Amino acid sequence: MKFIKENLAVGFMLFALFLGAGNIIFPPELGQNAGTEFLPSIIGFLITGVGLPLIGIIAVAKNGGDLQVVANRIHPMFSAIFTAVIYLSIGPLFAIPRTGAVTYEIGIAPFLSEATKTSGVPLLITTLVFFAVVLYLSLNPTKLVDRIGKILTPALLIVIALLAIKSFITPMGSFGEAQGVYVTKAFSESFVQGYLTMDVLASLVFGIVIVQSLQAKGIMERSKQVTITIFSGIVAALGLAFVYISLEYIGATSTEKIGYLGDGASIIAESARVLFGSAGNIILSLVIVLACITTAVGLVSANATYFHKLFPSLSYKTLAVIFTLFSLVISNFGLSKLISITLPVLMFIYPIAIVLMFLVLFDQLFDRRPIVYSLSLIATALVSLYDGFKAAGIEVSWYENILSALPLYDQSIGWLIPAIVGLAIGWIIHLMTKNTYSARQ
Repeated sequence: MKFIKENLAVGFMLFALFLGAGNIIFPPELGQNAGTEFLPSIIGFLITGVGLPLIGIIAVAKNGGDLQVVANRIHPMFSAIFTAVIYLSIGPLFAIPRTGAVTYEIGIAPFLSEATKTSGVPLLITTLVFFAVVLYLSLNPTKLVDRIGKILTPALLIVIALLAIKSFITPMGSFGEAQGVYVTKAFSESFVQGYLTMDVLASLVFGIVIVQSLQAKGIMERSKQVTITIFSGIVAALGLAFVYISLEYIGATSTEKIGYLGDGASIIAESARVLFGSAGNIILSLVIVLACITTAVGLVSANATYFHKLFPSLSYKTLAVIFTLFSLVISNFGLSKLISITLPVLMFIYPIAIVLMFLVLFDQLFDRRPIVYSLSLIATALVSLYDGFKAAGIEVSWYENILSALPLYDQSIGWLIPAIVGLAIGWIIHLMTKNTYSARQ
């Protein structure tokens, strides 16, 4: 009991790090598409949205928490590129612009007329104001953001809980019919849609945050750090699972009242209006907007800090301005366009991140040999790179014919078997050359 009381705060901190406002928009859309296939859909989504991020946190924390150091075991060049790609993905390329787009879709758009929404001006004005606030807070370190964050996370949970409870007590309707690929592939499609949360990528970065937090408390023993991290990860995972299940259920039962809408932001906004009237819209909008601001500030700060360390000639302030302005431009593509741009990139890098995460977790079994890492990751990339091209609408028939023979390829998890084969070959090479390699060390 004492252990739980002492470390619960770390678990809540980790949960708050994961729970960006963008995570709120995907489960409702998934729910509408899955409908009666709710159960296989939510299981697939929870694996990539909750289970794998938990493993990622544990894997990186077990190895000191620094992704760049871990990735350096493969090759310094891979480490530099892969770590930079992870930061940019959860930063100015996708996650930061998404906060601006979500702010507009949930915080502003529900209160505008249909005619006004067709113009790009409201989105531009919203994002200009939003990113001006984000830049100011990023350039002026203050405890205000931390304090707001500590209030907002419980507030956001309460709002979601109220929506979920109300939707259970007075449901908007029964489960809708499954749509499109969800009729036959609800599990695999939801597994892939879980990539959009970017939680696995974030978990590889958040590990260092937890380790540094524990070190600041005087906890320096690695085994104790790992134990607390596992506990914290479980707390965060339970919180995320509650949020995702609740929001997907709301989406799955909403179609009778609000119809099939194009994106999760519109679904959750309309559901709040149906369940609690205009007051529901206002409360949800305020909480989401403030949550988006704190998320964006944290991501701008993290990226500016990392790239300043990488390129000392560029100041933190300069990088913060660059990342904020870039995010402002990207966010004006709109939420739907932004998600369609994000998916091809995530289809490529997500499997690589997943395989790397598992290799890191068990790399003591093969003495952290680069050959094992390299063969498994190269085999993964040969499939996931094409998955990315295919998601972008680029197809190569002869390569498609080869990959289509792979098990699970139709479920968009064709990279799994090649990753295992690459691992097996690398492991065999490791065993055959183990004595020679050890003698050279």
